[in-house]
Amino acid sequence: MRYISTRGNAPVLNFEEVTLAGLASDGGLYLPEEWPVLSAETLRGLRDASYVDTAVAVMKPFIGDCLSEDMLRDLCAQAYGRFSHAAVTPLVQLDHRHWLLELFHGPTLAFKDVALQLLGLLFEQFLSRRQDHLTIVGATSGDTGSAAIDAVAGRAKVDIFMLHPHGRVSDVQRRQMTTVRAPNVHNIAIEGSFDDAQALVKAMFNDRAFAARHSLSAVNSINWARLMAQVVYYVYAAVRLGAPDRPVAFSVPTGNFGDVFAGYVASKMGLPVARLIVATNINDILHRALSAGDYSVGSVTPTVAPSMDIQVSSNFERLLFDLHGRDGAALAAAMAGFEANRRLDLNAAMRGEAGRILSSARIDEDAMALVMRWASAEAGQVIDPHTAIGLAAARLSDDVPETIPVVTLATAHPAKFRDAVERATGIRPSLPSRVSGLFDREEHYATLPAELDVIERYVDEHSAH
Repeated sequence: MRYISTRGNAPVLNFEEVTLAGLASDGGLYLPEEWPVLSAETLRGLRDASYVDTAVAVMKPFIGDCLSEDMLRDLCAQAYGRFSHAAVTPLVQLDHRHWLLELFHGPTLAFKDVALQLLGLLFEQFLSRRQDHLTIVGATSGDTGSAAIDAVAGRAKVDIFMLHPHGRVSDVQRRQMTTVRAPNVHNIAIEGSFDDAQALVKAMFNDRAFAARHSLSAVNSINWARLMAQVVYYVYAAVRLGAPDRPVAFSVPTGNFGDVFAGYVASKMGLPVARLIVATNINDILHRALSAGDYSVGSVTPTVAPSMDIQVSSNFERLLFDLHGRDGAALAAAMAGFEANRRLDLNAAMRGEAGRILSSARIDEDAMALVMRWASAEAGQVIDPHTAIGLAAARLSDDVPETIPVVTLATAHPAKFRDAVERATGIRPSLPSRVSGLFDREEHYATLPAELDVIERYVDEHSAH
């Protein structure tokens, strides 16, 4: 499998190279040169398969000969053996057509674990073949940071520097990052928003001398390997609800568009995805883009769903690449205009093409709280604010036939947002025993201004490279 940049001016890489590289050297994101397809027979054969066997079947075409099938299966068994539920990502039925896909049974209680537990092992496997030392830089609106840190803490040949917006993540999210004591883990609270943090990470990659000096890589969903691993749970859920002989719709609480794009990839691979509902909070750039063609950056409004408090959704570029006919030069010009003017317009043809599979909804905090109460009272399920936004969008959707099941991705354990859950439902969820003691441990992080030279100096001073 060969990987190309969305902006058309970076080297073509194999899976190992693209995993270690993260962002493309031309500022674009890597994608497979072509989409592999799983036959209907293969999909039917996965109905009774374990999560590990499903993961191997879905991911092997993307990996090519960079890992043998036995090596891939061993890495998957290690990654998913740390999950607290035997199904890894179990389905829970809410009513006659609505389901939750619980993605929070990993070590840090969020969907990011599904990909990042595997990505940490892939880094270790590929670095063992090289003399390289890798410096991971990442931005997090809450969950990516803790999941990435858990995945690479203490691993050889890797340093991780994780940026989070100071005061804009929940106390559980922050502590899951800042209480990890390992010599290769470095937390930075920046004085700004998640978008500021994400912009700093991209700027570090685009600083050629700095990137070369540190052998930079990424754990954000700009890294293809992470996004690839998220495709698996769409397949795992859909075949249990009748695919490929029955279409399935998914509602996805969305900030950076990576989780939605994983569903888009699943559809490209032959999974009968009837609809991907892009559920945003009041930071609604993706809803405006898909419904009105208005991909323009506004200010970020902090909410009780902080992982969605994003304006620039980096993975949207991967969809835009397809909407531009996979023309890297055309997309590079469009993204240059966006980066200069903070606005990009999707014409009617692009919106029509995207609308074949994607729809969207903007959910405010009142609607979010209402559906949290409904889930608790009517289905016996306590859900977090992000999942609630996805479920509210699913219940409001009028473009999915009644005969088609709708699966909402439950992206985080409710105890990660216990204050918001308690306000909405009167129930204060407890942290699972596997993360007990979180509030007894000492925190360690640096608070720095959102300035590139300051952040780069900190990395220079603290990296083992």
